[in-house]
Formats: sequence, structure tokens, C-alpha cells
Amino acid sequence: MRGFGRFFIATLCGIVIAAGVHIAAILASPYLAEQDAFAKVQSTLTADKAQIISAPGGESTWLPRPDPAVAVAACAFDLRNGPMRVAAQTGSLPLSFSFHKESGGVFFAVTDRAAVRGELEIVAMTARQLDEARAAEDENDPSRDVRIVAPEQQGFVIVRVAAPSPSLRPQAEEAAKAVSCTAEQDP
Repeated sequence: MRGFGRFFIATLCGIVIAAGVHIAAILASPYLAEQDAFAKVQSTLTADKAQIISAPGGESTWLPRPDPAVAVAACAFDLRNGPMRVAAQTGSLPLSFSFHKESGGVFFAVTDRAAVRGELEIVAMTARQLDEARAAEDENDPSRDVRIVAPEQQGFVIVRVAAPSPSLRPQAEEAAKAVSCTAEQDP
């Protein structure tokens, strides 16, 4: 029985070590990945408009399972030089923004239901930039910007415009491409 006990403990130790290595590999993979979502949209850092990454209709894209009824556009941001303003005109098609950290994960999402008079404007900034903007603000004329604090200095915005019918697909793609992503310079 003594030999069986050693075999059992050795096997149990092997399983525990294997499980620990497996869990560590899964948790580390987003940080070690070279072709993550941010790397794929990083080329849009210098663009003033969102770039289409999946047109409605299911054309080929790097997305794993694109929805054929949704136009998906993206723009990356780097807040080291200043905040980024994302602006869109809303229309009859449903529109949504989701702000993602470079390391993965959504930190803010909004739909066209938050638009004021058909315009949706959001300014992404760091906590320091928000403090500076508040300090420079005129008390008699407060800013009407929707300001969000990004947890990281780099990230990206995904824009989705739904086309409820195939005839509206070109309109959805145009609405996604019309979203403005402009970097503002720090004062």
C-alpha cells in the first residue's frame, strides 16, 4: 500500500501543477498576444473618421463571427497627447459605441438613445486631463461634453450601426464611416 500512496500523491501533485500552469497561461494570454484587437485597429490612430472593419452583409473580416446586419467600424485612441472626441449624427438606424481598454475589456458603452438633438459626442480622457478641463472651465458656461475617464492611455472605440433590412445596409455602412474620432491637443 505504501507504493500506491506515493503514486497517488505524485499524481495528485502533477494534476495540481498542471491545473496551475493551465490557469496561468489562460490569464496571461491577453497580455502576451501580439495580434489582439488593439493591434488590428492601431492603424486608425491617425484617422479622423472611424474605419470599417466589418461591413453589413458578412464580407470577410478579422472578426470571428460578424453579424451580417451590423456595420462595425473602429478607431483607436492614444490619450498621451490629449483627449479624444468621438462624435456622430444619429438617424433612423440604431447606433452604439463601446470603449475598450488596450489590454482588453469594455470600460464604457452608450447607444444613440443618449443623443441630444440628434448628436452624440463623447470625450475620452485621462483623470489628469479631466481635472485640467474642469479647472479651465468657465463656471457661467459649463461644458456640455459627455466626459469619460479611460483606465488606460490607449484603447479603441467600436461603432456598431444596425441595418434591420438588407436594403439599409449601405446606409448603415455610411453612418458607421461618418463617425468622427479626433484627437484634441492638451492646452
